[in-house]
Amino acid sequence: MPHTPLYPSYLRFHDESFILMDWNLHFFPLSSRCGKIEKLIKESPNTDQGSRTITLENIPGGPNTFLVIAKFCYGVRVELTPRNIVTIYCVADYLEMFDNYGDDNLYVRAENYFHKSVLKNWKDCMVALQSCDNVISQADNLQIISKCLNAISMMSCTDPSLFGWPMMMYGRLQSPNGSILWNGINTGARIRSLESDWWFEDISYLSVPLFERLMKTMEARGLRPEKLTGAIMYYTRKHLHGLGRWQGGQNIKIKSIASFSMKPASVDQRVLLETIVKLLPEKKGKTFCRFLLGLLRVALILGVDDNCQDSLERKIGMQLEYATLDGLLIPTYADSDTLYNSDCVERIINYFLMSEEKITTFSPRSIVSEVSPSSTPLRKVSKLVDNYMAEVASDVNLKPEKIQSLAEILPESARSLNDGLYRALDVYFKAHPWLQEKEKEQLCNIINYQKLSIEACAHASQNNHLPLRVVLQVLFFEQMQLRTALANVVDDENAPTGPMSIVPSGGTGPAGQIVPRDGWVTIVRENQVMRVNMERLRARVVELEEEFNKIKEEMKRVSRTHSSLESSWFLSRTFGKCKLLLDSSNVQEDVVESTGPAKPRGSIDRPRPSHHSKQC
Repeated sequence: MPHTPLYPSYLRFHDESFILMDWNLHFFPLSSRCGKIEKLIKESPNTDQGSRTITLENIPGGPNTFLVIAKFCYGVRVELTPRNIVTIYCVADYLEMFDNYGDDNLYVRAENYFHKSVLKNWKDCMVALQSCDNVISQADNLQIISKCLNAISMMSCTDPSLFGWPMMMYGRLQSPNGSILWNGINTGARIRSLESDWWFEDISYLSVPLFERLMKTMEARGLRPEKLTGAIMYYTRKHLHGLGRWQGGQNIKIKSIASFSMKPASVDQRVLLETIVKLLPEKKGKTFCRFLLGLLRVALILGVDDNCQDSLERKIGMQLEYATLDGLLIPTYADSDTLYNSDCVERIINYFLMSEEKITTFSPRSIVSEVSPSSTPLRKVSKLVDNYMAEVASDVNLKPEKIQSLAEILPESARSLNDGLYRALDVYFKAHPWLQEKEKEQLCNIINYQKLSIEACAHASQNNHLPLRVVLQVLFFEQMQLRTALANVVDDENAPTGPMSIVPSGGTGPAGQIVPRDGWVTIVRENQVMRVNMERLRARVVELEEEFNKIKEEMKRVSRTHSSLESSWFLSRTFGKCKLLLDSSNVQEDVVESTGPAKPRGSIDRPRPSHHSKQC
């Protein structure tokens, strides 16, 4: 039988991501183990020197992995590790290194090692999954990624003492103080409980596509939403730069099992943010709302697409009652004159109102009526919006239309008191002294003066920045409130009292409760304090009535002067050159009395001349 020569094969390796490389190898060791190379050698023409040239394109793992394959074909022992198992597994499939090309071929070895060793160990599985980034398509075809994801999802819901090295058991391998023993030696490690978040740090080393697929796999396996949200927040805080400054604290790094043998993933910030927004579940809470507001700030800086920004604003609007003032003070990052992005906040409030309408529509009336108005999310949001308006009102570039739209965006029933709304307008008027009276009156029409407290009415009656008509309205409603308060105090004083009294139903205590004699001293002291407050209120009412009467008299004098001047002008025009016998002294005294400096109230610096007096 003639001897078959070992013709050298000239392999040309071609890949878009690597430099073109040539290999001078014998074809028989390669063709005896690799079905693909055998087919390529048969198809390639033979040269005059007896050598053949074949080309391998897009081989998984590149030249380094092919060098391992060549050594295996030449009989060199190949060591399989969790870091190289995925690429060797993929290249063995690519080169068709099956058992029909030799017993105990590389494909079978890689498959057995992957299933029997890698998938049963948390650390090896995480390392193998991270190494899939370079061979995503080939690993998907072999279902390597899906198997790793399923194994990690299952182990994340399991006690970590049941897998990994060393094999931890709760019996003899645990010392009296709770640490883990290995061969009788105290390792110092503690057994992690089932509820711990020990796997957050390990999965944070994955790339964004693999992390996204892992979260979807865990959700499909029924992982609890709070654990899923915690893992997403941990991953985002680690990789999204600029988010930590809005979260009110640094991340606490969790000790991990596999992170010491894994490389940090390189993450595109914009792709990460858009992916995280898609993964976030429907959840409510103060921490989660603050996290969403931080994401929105970073999203505006990175310039994400409109769908991502709209989804973030919608999620924030659904839980706006958990937001804080500093979280809503979002700066304007685009070209704008205003300091804060009030348009974004206005859209968030609209989303909140839409969610509240859905809840009200689908909730039974009995459930809605049982909720206290002071504890409803709408009342909380109204206070938050009032505080936000008072904060942004100091911006000199904020237009009156914007402050008016923010004030009118909530329904009137959302505010039990309009004190916060009045405070915001007061700050706005002080920061914008150039506003005209008409603009001020238009903004003041937003306030319901009947919902102002006595303190707010007292402040508004002495506010020089408010128009005169608004001050008169405030004084009128303040008088009504004070009279109502005095009537209630008088009714309370006329109520029968004694050393042993029974508190009626609707009072400060439950119906039929007997007040003991020892507590009567406290009630007497409270009544004395109420009498002092009542005297002060009476004095304030008298003072306001006097100011109100002075204003009425002043307006009557101005009207009389105006009517007398009009009548004299009419007579002079009617009778031509006829002289009217008028007492000039009386007219002069009337004009002086009407236009002279009246005694104004303490809240007005100077009198405001009427339009009629200017015409005269």
